[in-house]
Amino acid sequence: MDRVASGWINGFIGVVIFSGSLPATRVAVMQFDPVFLTVARAAIAGFLALGLLIAFREKRPSRGDILSLAVVALGVVVGFPLLTALALQHVTSAHSIVFIGLLPLATAIFGVIRGGERPKPAFWLFSVLGSALVAGFALTQGLTASPVGDLLMLAAVVVCGLGYAEGGRLSRTLGGWQVISWALVLSLPVTVAVALFHRPETFSGIEAPALLGLAYVSLFSMLIGFIFWYRGLSQGGIAAVGQLQLLQPFFGLALAATLLHEPVTSAMLAVTVAVILCVAGARKFAR
Repeated sequence: MDRVASGWINGFIGVVIFSGSLPATRVAVMQFDPVFLTVARAAIAGFLALGLLIAFREKRPSRGDILSLAVVALGVVVGFPLLTALALQHVTSAHSIVFIGLLPLATAIFGVIRGGERPKPAFWLFSVLGSALVAGFALTQGLTASPVGDLLMLAAVVVCGLGYAEGGRLSRTLGGWQVISWALVLSLPVTVAVALFHRPETFSGIEAPALLGLAYVSLFSMLIGFIFWYRGLSQGGIAAVGQLQLLQPFFGLALAATLLHEPVTSAMLAVTVAVILCVAGARKFAR
């Protein structure tokens, strides 16, 4: 199997895993404070990552990699989880999932800035069109739902796109799972301290769904998904493989409807399908 095909497969697996993140977060924030949830998931994943790094005797990153790892940590370890957790206090996971349609464009933009990639002009035409559809949905639906929730989701998309692109670039030299592992480990002093400060007074009243939500976002969303995702970005290209994120709304909406019994409107489905078609066109011109 060639490197590009392997990149698409790894990227697809990562997207499938990430699709459960917003529904799981939605369940968890019903009983956990958003700040605690953000740092707890990072701390749990950080200890697991530390174990992996020790077990495989991985060498420490160079000084030149520290700043990039800090960007990854701020983008995907803290920024995106915190902003989405806050947003999900105002909007449903089904509503927020549609905003994931903006992630490929954000990732591609930062892929150009940080990764040195140069997609063809037609790529940007399709990507901007898809983003415009999502923005239009936010204007027509978001104002009746929650402007605060929509703004938080937009901010989450920006920082996540930066974290994805920076991690994909760094994975070319450091390795996919090593990037997210070191980012989590470097964040441990902060995430552990904040988690202890914001921890619930007692866990006795926390029900199983919230605990399972925490477990999912800690193990799969914060660690395992990134192992596949960063490997895919480094093998197949940040802008190109980044388009796979447009499959995430399909899986996420299905999970939200099936597991959380949230309403999935025809407008949500129409926007999701339209955006995916636009970015499918953009994928053809990603290189």
